[in-house]
Amino acid sequence: MDFINMFIDSMPCSIDLSYMERVVILLCVGLCTFKITSLLIKRSNLVRHLKAFPGPPAHWFFGHTLEVMKRDGTAFDKSVAWGVRFPFAFPIWFGPFLSILNLHHPDYVKTLLSSTEPKDDIAYRFIKPWIGDGLLVSSGQKWFNHRRLLTPGFHYKILKPYVKTMADCSRLMLDKWEGYSQTNEFFEVFGPVSLMSLDNIMRCAFSNNSNCQNEGETNTYIKAVYELSDLVSMRIRVFPYHSDLIFYLSPHGFRFRRACRVTHRHTEEVIRKRKEALMEEAKPEQTQAKRNLDFLDILLCARDEDDNALSDEVIRAEVDTFMFEGHDTTASSISFLMYSLASHPQHQEICRDEILQVLGDKETLDWDDLSKIPYTTMCIKESLRLYPAVPGISRKLTKTMTFIDGRSMPEGSYIGAGLYSHHRNSTIWENPKVFDPLRFLPENVSKRHPHAFLPFSAGPRNCIGQNFAMNEMKVVIAQTLRRYQLMADPARPPKVAARLVLCSLNGIYIKIKPLQPGATTSLSMKMP
Repeated sequence: MDFINMFIDSMPCSIDLSYMERVVILLCVGLCTFKITSLLIKRSNLVRHLKAFPGPPAHWFFGHTLEVMKRDGTAFDKSVAWGVRFPFAFPIWFGPFLSILNLHHPDYVKTLLSSTEPKDDIAYRFIKPWIGDGLLVSSGQKWFNHRRLLTPGFHYKILKPYVKTMADCSRLMLDKWEGYSQTNEFFEVFGPVSLMSLDNIMRCAFSNNSNCQNEGETNTYIKAVYELSDLVSMRIRVFPYHSDLIFYLSPHGFRFRRACRVTHRHTEEVIRKRKEALMEEAKPEQTQAKRNLDFLDILLCARDEDDNALSDEVIRAEVDTFMFEGHDTTASSISFLMYSLASHPQHQEICRDEILQVLGDKETLDWDDLSKIPYTTMCIKESLRLYPAVPGISRKLTKTMTFIDGRSMPEGSYIGAGLYSHHRNSTIWENPKVFDPLRFLPENVSKRHPHAFLPFSAGPRNCIGQNFAMNEMKVVIAQTLRRYQLMADPARPPKVAARLVLCSLNGIYIKIKPLQPGATTSLSMKMP
């Protein structure tokens, strides 16, 4: 009691307080002192471990936040420039107490991606209320079991019928573009491509015709998905919102919870209807045509290690995860691919000739045609190199990680692979800013490190849907080049930034012209 009285009496203003009030004040001061001391110790340990990894100078309070969070399209250029100065890896500070070791060399990235370390508990936890503990954010045995159960959903026999659906969705989008082809005006492509991608994934994975390309954001579910993407992206950038309490009490937190309820109700309704449909299909008197097996069927028929069906909560988490992972990433990739080909007409023409020769009299590619367009595939890969849909990956170490040169980071450290700067590392890629599809000729690929090109990550936690995404990109670009000539807007180059996926702050603008009929030019004559 004497100690408490001495502390209170030492305060600058004299306040008549009861004993309990004095105890509460002392406890608050003690907790604040403990928290500040813990943070200072954490920073001291971080600085000590990062001494082996020199990096760009950081502000004492903001760290590198003001540079890497700029919304002017220069943040990634800064990261690439730092990579030139600091080979292999360098720390990026987000404030005084959080640092992520950013890797940008294949030898280092291989060490990280070959492990099964879980995703970080910073940005990824902001997504969890939306997508649950699905494959993206789960870890340990749960992640391993779910990965094993979901892998059959991406077998080629499942993917094969999707080609027609992809063609139908892209045709609907291109039909809507017919008006643009007559106006000679530039238009923004990410919006309609995103709706097309969402339409495609709902049809392919859940046999659900959402009509979202016609309804657009007037559809409550589509509106909620877009709102959630924006709110999660904003929460990552606004550091006070990293506090669950502050975000929960904010207007943005209210909007986030409301949008989550909308998406969850929609997913639960899709699952309920599919269960009823499966029961109907199982009846002996049912003679209707059999549907193609889809991702949701795989989930509903899956059994865990104890031969139990997955719970509705688990199924909902995986459905929401697939929706989140599958539509925005593919929309980003397709949009930047269109921009890349629009900016390089010589490569666009070679792709078009190749596609038209494979198509012949057909309107769209068949499953067997997907492997017959090697130059187009190389252009897709080069676009993914320059514009990876997921520009960075981060993990939190559960044990010490030692890199190829002997340097290491301890348990609890945050390690990230900056794929945007990794794909533009001049020690790996010659003239890294140049769009050159021939980098992906087999003889050139064989000379590079296996972990030099990582648009779908690598190792045990690589993208489970990468074949689905590549197939969709091939089908969509084939449909597009068959009908239109693409031209980029020189006055509005994309200002590249990270939202949840790679995006352009000022949009991605192209102009289209109807393709003039005529003979194609020999590929051998036009190869650059």
